[in-house]
Amino acid sequence: MIRIVAAAALAALASMNVAFAGPTPAPKNAYAYIGYPNNGQVVPANKPFRVWFGLRYMGVAPKGVKYPNTGHHHLLIDCDLPPMDEEIPSDRQHLHYGAGQTEAQIELPPGKHTLQLLMGDENHVPHNPPVYSKKITVIAK
Repeated sequence: MIRIVAAAALAALASMNVAFAGPTPAPKNAYAYIGYPNNGQVVPANKPFRVWFGLRYMGVAPKGVKYPNTGHHHLLIDCDLPPMDEEIPSDRQHLHYGAGQTEAQIELPPGKHTLQLLMGDENHVPHNPPVYSKKITVIAK
């Protein structure tokens, strides 16, 4: 009876698109933020500009390093958060900073773009609970 109820509850959550978190714990008060650029800011189009990654109540460690309460940054460009129980994709919209970088130089084409940070564990899987920033919008001109 308990097994059937648990399976039904998991199925109900899955049907509501509730994201399950990865296996690596994170402090409940940890959060990421983009320190620069600011929401709504104009950035140069087709030229490198700096994105500064902020993190509170957690540390940064390179990919492959398993140490409590640490992870590394992933910058999401023009996309939504990926599934929280899977490895974060690595493509033009999901940039990995597995060396432990806390800032990056990126280029964007002209137009409106969104940026968001998501922390990943040593295997690029989001933490439990997931640690991510608010999504900001920048305008590349």
